[in-house]
Amino acid sequence: MRVDFTKLDRAFNPRSVAVVGDNERSGYQWLNSYRNCQGKLYSVQVNAKSIEGIKAMGIPNYLSLVDIPEPIDLAVVAVPRSAALKILDDCIQKDVAAAFFFTAGFAETGTEEGIKLEQALKEKAEAANLHVIGPNCMGLFTPKVGIQQVLSQFMQYEAKAGPLGFISQSGTHALEFSLVAHLQGLDISKSVSFGNGTVLDSPDYLEYFAQDSEIGIIGMYLEGVKDGQRFMKVLKEVAAKKPVVIWKGGRTGGGGRAIASHTGSLAVPWTIWKSAVKQCGAVNVANMEELVDTLKALLYLPRVRGGRVAITGGSGGQSVAIADVFAEAGLEVPRLSKASYDELATFYSLIGGGYPNPIDTGNQNRAELKRILEILERDTNTDNIILLGMARWGTPEQIQSQVDLMAEIKKRSPKAVVAIVPYSIPEEMQLARDLAQKFQEKGIPSFQSIERGAHALKNALDYYSFKGGDGA
Repeated sequence: MRVDFTKLDRAFNPRSVAVVGDNERSGYQWLNSYRNCQGKLYSVQVNAKSIEGIKAMGIPNYLSLVDIPEPIDLAVVAVPRSAALKILDDCIQKDVAAAFFFTAGFAETGTEEGIKLEQALKEKAEAANLHVIGPNCMGLFTPKVGIQQVLSQFMQYEAKAGPLGFISQSGTHALEFSLVAHLQGLDISKSVSFGNGTVLDSPDYLEYFAQDSEIGIIGMYLEGVKDGQRFMKVLKEVAAKKPVVIWKGGRTGGGGRAIASHTGSLAVPWTIWKSAVKQCGAVNVANMEELVDTLKALLYLPRVRGGRVAITGGSGGQSVAIADVFAEAGLEVPRLSKASYDELATFYSLIGGGYPNPIDTGNQNRAELKRILEILERDTNTDNIILLGMARWGTPEQIQSQVDLMAEIKKRSPKAVVAIVPYSIPEEMQLARDLAQKFQEKGIPSFQSIERGAHALKNALDYYSFKGGDGA
């Protein structure tokens, strides 16, 4: 079935939502999560006890989906598996634009009954051109209109929307990603958890996000694909328009076995997958942290034009470890130009400290940070500037000056500018987060560790290198 973008527009930005099967036992989790959506909210429930609670919430309840007196853009289906096909028929009769099935117990069970039920759902939906999301999924997240995914007590943010699109086979990962990314200053425009992907699969959402002007960059968590040839064709087309970063689950034998019981997908050998995704121009990552960091780097950094880094902000004792981390990530920590060393020598020789690269600021020379950064900006042997920002060092004015200095360089230099803001004890955590937020408000990506910053920068370099010959 070919995806209809108009129907998905209605689903992600619904003027009317019907929640089918939510009940007292679940704590009315879906009705509660949709209470602040901008569209009209309806319930469909036949259990008398649950209906009492729904009426107490002030939400209109109907005994059947077809009885609702207006068109429905999105149906949220949370009924037992045995009732799934009946509700599907009601969605078709009602001409619902899209329905997401939270209901599980289909092909992912590996049972003959579950497999047959999913096949019947697929055939009915495709014949009627009903856009089914799932089954066995957490549905949609559109923060600007109050559409949420929900799991137990965890709730997503509302109103604040960003440039990210996220496509996930796992509902838990979709929810966790939205929260982790939000804490690091990355907000979502639209996200989908599609579970088994029975009717609409990952390439359909990729195509939809590619044409969405509100989405500038796309992240994915995938366990497998049903049609590898189509997926790679679509991925190549989309990655030519927007950055796509993919976290692939099931890279090991154990992970592959877990996939079958989670979403019923077929695992793809990691070596084949890794090579194919890279050839399509997308970026592979190994975990949630690397996914968030790489999206952050691609979102905030200019085109990364080389792998040579100039590093400052740490102490002399940290220099060896810092240089090793960047080198092991596949980047280069070269000697600076003679002109840079000549200028650094004019004040380092007075106080002491090392400045081979990384440049030591664990002494009075930290007061010369502006001058050091300007030297690195002019240096002809490096492509990127890395500042190890210390949230606990100095007065608030001195800490803010780190941000302002880097922001000035970002405005006038073609070099990529990156901040590393670590913390070593829990008491420093909030200070580090506050400083990281200040950097990102100025468009400078900030990372929680040297390792994470190095890997994110290398992933960005690889992306731009593929796009045009070493990023040119």
